[in-house]
Amino acid sequence: MPTNYKNRSNMGDEVQDSTLIQLVYVSSLTLGSRLNTSIFEEVERHARDYNQQHGITGILCYGNGQFLQCIEGEKAHVFALKQRIFADNRHKNVETLLLQTIDHRSFTDWRMRLLFLERWLWSPATKKQAAQLSPYLPFFPHDWSPERTEHFLQIIKTFDNPPHIQAAGITYNALGNMFRHIAAPHQAFLIVQGFLSLLLVAGLVLLYL
Repeated sequence: MPTNYKNRSNMGDEVQDSTLIQLVYVSSLTLGSRLNTSIFEEVERHARDYNQQHGITGILCYGNGQFLQCIEGEKAHVFALKQRIFADNRHKNVETLLLQTIDHRSFTDWRMRLLFLERWLWSPATKKQAAQLSPYLPFFPHDWSPERTEHFLQIIKTFDNPPHIQAAGITYNALGNMFRHIAAPHQAFLIVQGFLSLLLVAGLVLLYL
């Protein structure tokens, strides 16, 4: 169980560098990263050696262009990794959801498991396994409280296997996110333009009948 120390952003010198801690942060992929279908392979590849060498374990969750990552290890190593992650220009809007000392790890795989939180990419077996995640979908973790974050982690740490994702699915997802990113701020304009286009087509059809 976590000890009494908990803070969303800071951890002072009273916590020794060798103390086991857990950091959970959220971020949003940049538009360029959303179009990069190999982004997840890059993250996994860069993290693999570093995590093994520094005793870092955890899990990385993705959905709707949002990352939630749980990192566990000694304070000195987690804080060093935090600096690298928060300076990475492949994502933005980086915020700490949870920062606390722990007695034991919830995730023991230094390879950093990757969990996709988009139902349409899941296999039937994954959908059955992940039924408990319905309250957390669509996946928008930026405003989660520490309590909600901890409950989410309690659920996903029991998963037998992460969902298998095909590269094509990631490509379609990247394109969908790009369209949503572009269309959302101009939704009213697009609706009006679409309506006017339909009227134009109807007028041309009537003209040549």
